[in-house]
Amino acid sequence: MIKKRTALLPLTAIFFALSANADVLLKDNTDILGKWKVYAESNKLDGEKKKLIVEWDFKSDGTLETKSTDGGGRTKEMNITIKYAVVDGEIQKQEIPGRDKLESCKVVEKDNSIMTLKCKYLYYFLTKI
Repeated sequence: MIKKRTALLPLTAIFFALSANADVLLKDNTDILGKWKVYAESNKLDGEKKKLIVEWDFKSDGTLETKSTDGGGRTKEMNITIKYAVVDGEIQKQEIPGRDKLESCKVVEKDNSIMTLKCKYLYYFLTKI
């Protein structure tokens, strides 16, 4: 009996470790609608975070309005609108405005007020505004 329990412990630990790192699947765009502050980006989930001053506004019409502010004051503010959709639980968004090439972003973590996205090259850390 003790051998069986001992054998199950590593399997249970692996199951919980995998489920803790599982991506969050969005049911549709209502899960992300509204304004989000992108406060940091990183090339690793647990890596050093680069501070950002960016706002993403997910609109119900499938557009994502991005407003970024240059903290150094060189370029002031830049506004860009791109298309997005929720497909198979992930965010598919245009990489470049006016182009058809899409970037897939998985939701790594989400609750009502925070969200972490894993896009092609970077992780983005967001808070709901």
